[in-house]
Amino acid sequence: MLTRKIKLWDINAHITCRLCSGYLIDATTVTECLHTFCRSCLVKYLEENNTCPTCRIVIHQSHPLQYIGHDRTMQDIVYKLVPGLQEAEMRKQREFYHKLGMEVPGDIKGEACSAKQHLDPRNGETKADDNSNKETAEEKQEEDNDYHRSDEQVSICLECNSSKLRGLKRKWIRCSAQATVLHLKKFIAKKLNLSSFNELDILCNEEILGKDHTLKFVVVTRWRFKKAPLLLHYRPKMDLL
Repeated sequence: MLTRKIKLWDINAHITCRLCSGYLIDATTVTECLHTFCRSCLVKYLEENNTCPTCRIVIHQSHPLQYIGHDRTMQDIVYKLVPGLQEAEMRKQREFYHKLGMEVPGDIKGEACSAKQHLDPRNGETKADDNSNKETAEEKQEEDNDYHRSDEQVSICLECNSSKLRGLKRKWIRCSAQATVLHLKKFIAKKLNLSSFNELDILCNEEILGKDHTLKFVVVTRWRFKKAPLLLHYRPKMDLL
C-alpha cells in the first residue's frame, strides 16, 4: 500500500496561531468563522477587540468571548503532529504551579502524550512511533473507567434565580474543568425533569454563558480573582427579539 509522507513545515500554517506565530496551545475556535487560535492569545485579543484576528468578521458587538469554544479535535491533531509539544507544555504548566507554590492539577500531573511521534532530522518528516500503538487491554480499561477524575477539578455552586424553576437539592458539585456549560444544562434539566436542556440559560456575573465554554474557561475569564466555588445561576431561557 502506498503512503504519502507530508513534511511538517508544509502544514505549519494550519496548526499555528496567527497571533503569536507559535503552535496552537489550548486551541480555541471562533464559532462565527471557524478560525482557530491559542486560547490565551484570543482571550487577550478580545479584551479590546470584537473581530476575528484573521478575517476581521465581527464576532459579537459586546460579548465576543461567548462565541468562542475549545477545539479539542484541533489540539489533539497539533499534539500528534508536533513532536514533544505536549510534553513541553505540560512541563511548563507544572513549573508554573510549582513556582507559585500551588498543587499541580491532576490532569497536568499525570497526563502523557497519547500519540508519541518523532521528527526525522534528515528530511523534516513526521514519523509515528511504533511503541505508541501498543496499549494493553488493562491500561485501556483503566483509562475508560477514570471518568475524568484525574482532570483538574472545579467546585461549583448552582443557584436558581427564577421563581419558575425550583432549586437543586444538591447545589454544590465538583467536576472536571473540561466539562462545558452544555454539560451543566443537561445535568440541571435531568435533575429538574425538564423536557429539554435548551430551555435553560446559565449565567455567571449576570452574563449568559455560551454552551461550548469549558468551566476552566469560565473560571479564567469571569472568576479569576474570586474565591471558589464558582457561582453560577440558572433560569428559564429568555428569547430576545
